[in-house]
Amino acid sequence: MNAVRTLSASALIAAMALATSGCSNMTRQDKATVGGAAIGGVAGSVLTGGSTAGTVGGAVVGGVIGHEIEKKK
Repeated sequence: MNAVRTLSASALIAAMALATSGCSNMTRQDKATVGGAAIGGVAGSVLTGGSTAGTVGGAVVGGVIGHEIEKKK
């Protein structure tokens, strides 16, 4: 079961990296939001043992944090 979780997390990271690589017209803040959501989703999944609610919650929190970090002054 651990191998499945590790493979799933790796696949999610690879998919997010591939999805964001084609976003050259995104602002820096948009990229930070997407990156934060990806990292938060993976972290939420790992911390909750693959729970859907944990993954979604982590993605939401990570996206908000990424958005706020890159907020224009």
